Amino acid sequence: MSNLGDDFSQFDISKEEKDKLVAEVVRYILFKTHQNSGCPIKREELSQLVTKNYRHRSLPAYIINEAKAKLSTIFGYELRELQRSRPSSTNHSRLSQQSGVDAKSYVVISQLPAEVYKKYVEDVNTSHLTGFTFVVISIVQLSGGKIAEDNLWHHLKRMGLHETDENHPVLGNVKQVLETLVQQRYLQKDKVSGPEGTTLFYELAERALDGTVSDRVKQYISQIVKKDDATVDIL
Repeated sequence: MSNLGDDFSQFDISKEEKDKLVAEVVRYILFKTHQNSGCPIKREELSQLVTKNYRHRSLPAYIINEAKAKLSTIFGYELRELQRSRPSSTNHSRLSQQSGVDAKSYVVISQLPAEVYKKYVEDVNTSHLTGFTFVVISIVQLSGGKIAEDNLWHHLKRMGLHETDENHPVLGNVKQVLETLVQQRYLQKDKVSGPEGTTLFYELAERALDGTVSDRVKQYISQIVKKDDATVDIL
């Protein structure tokens, strides 16, 4: 029985054509991941790369699976499909920017051990963004997975991060960096209507709910709690 990588005769294309399509999809994934700071890539975008010259209905899925295998074996990346999470509130109005996001999208996740990734891959120039991400996710996590916008900024202001600050010495436009976490699907925004008007909430999204990320955040929170307990003991 032939494996998936060899069974492309059904699409009436040559091995050279198949390999060229796979390489094109891999290049696109790597380029878009770097260009858009790790924001999800729509499946529709990858499918269009294939269907612009080939019309077989099942070919895009086959090529994407082949590209997924190449990314894993050659680059050490997992191409992970995001399972969109639904807002916890029932009385909500999704923001237009999120409603337009394709339900099927992918992100690239390193498969390298954490210590290897930190030593050979991690970019020290973006470590501040990683730190900001973990802090924000931790705040939302400690708030039960969902927090009002005003409350989130209240906690961030205690760290010297202000919504109106467009020239922070490390983060630059702080509000835009927070918005990037929404685009990267660490957070999602929801508007909830109530007696006092409409309130904007931030809620944990797919990437923050991923087992690996969630475990690291919980570990980070536990370390902070232990430090606080140690300080109380000393006092």
